[in-house]
Amino acid sequence: MRYGVVGSGYRTEAFVRIAERMPERFTLEGVVTRTETRVDEIVEDWQVPAYTDLGTFLEHHPVDFMITSTPHAVTPSVIGDLVAREIPVLAETPPAPDVDGLRALWKNVGASGLVQVAEQYPYAPGNAARRALLETGALGDPTWAYVSSTQTYHAVALLRHLLGVEFEPARVSAQQFELPVVDPQTRAGWADDLEPQNRRTTLATLDFGGRVGVYDYTDNQVRNPIRGNRMLVRGTHGELADDQLTRLAAPKQPLRSELTRWQTGEYLSFEERDLYQIGDGERVLYRNPYFGARLSEEEIAVATLLERTGHWVRDGGEPPYPLAQAAQDQLLALAIAESARNGSVVQTEREDWAG
Repeated sequence: MRYGVVGSGYRTEAFVRIAERMPERFTLEGVVTRTETRVDEIVEDWQVPAYTDLGTFLEHHPVDFMITSTPHAVTPSVIGDLVAREIPVLAETPPAPDVDGLRALWKNVGASGLVQVAEQYPYAPGNAARRALLETGALGDPTWAYVSSTQTYHAVALLRHLLGVEFEPARVSAQQFELPVVDPQTRAGWADDLEPQNRRTTLATLDFGGRVGVYDYTDNQVRNPIRGNRMLVRGTHGELADDQLTRLAAPKQPLRSELTRWQTGEYLSFEERDLYQIGDGERVLYRNPYFGARLSEEEIAVATLLERTGHWVRDGGEPPYPLAQAAQDQLLALAIAESARNGSVVQTEREDWAG
């Protein structure tokens, strides 16, 4: 499948790497960026065509879809331009920076059916395996989920993914705390300064009525190696704490098991290091569709999203992550921020994208 990217920031690099690693599946036709200087850098560094004008790019490069990897404030206008040209879009998160922007974007392009959003975290292998386990009914009905992993709309996407929440109104309550922590690593790389600095922790509850999500995130947690990832989902008949499953299999039969990764390239394995599958001891819950490409789990998630977008465009397949879902994620993320900022409970309602 063929795609192009509008924007050339660090998020674009993931789409470049996927095409480099698996050219038999993915072709990056080129990049549209703002300046001629950046055009020269892209051609040299990424070895793909680059342009400053979207129309010129599209004249020279047939694509199945375009990716927007642009600043938040710019993304809605780029999406609108592509939809006006009847080009399917995979927009980077979030699709709009605020609630008014979400509503305006939906009014502008929602009915087109041409916009998906690049929310990859539900497609990460571990998260996909957890969702597959929930769909077996092993926990009964999920009622409670806790995510301390990634930030804002990404974490909300995971909470909704685990709880099976769609567009239900939510009662959102959040608090923030300033607490000291060392930041050994940031986006810029490893740091020499190991003096603890105050970092903001946001703790929020999202009450969907019968199902509750808990959001817990410390600034830079996603890159801080001394802050782990934690997920907990509880149901009527059991719970999954990270990869530890406890469930009631039958009357008087509580059982414990574990989600385990089958990883090649470990001790006494002569294969290259790669993820093969994830299972729970009874069944395979996830199998890596790109086994042999040696992708990181983040790259597996991005590749899955790209491939599903291509099938959606070419074959009428299931949409990978519709604009309505991403708009709901951002709506709830903004409610968390508002509640933390004002010290109030925020009540969200059904929006037009809920249908």
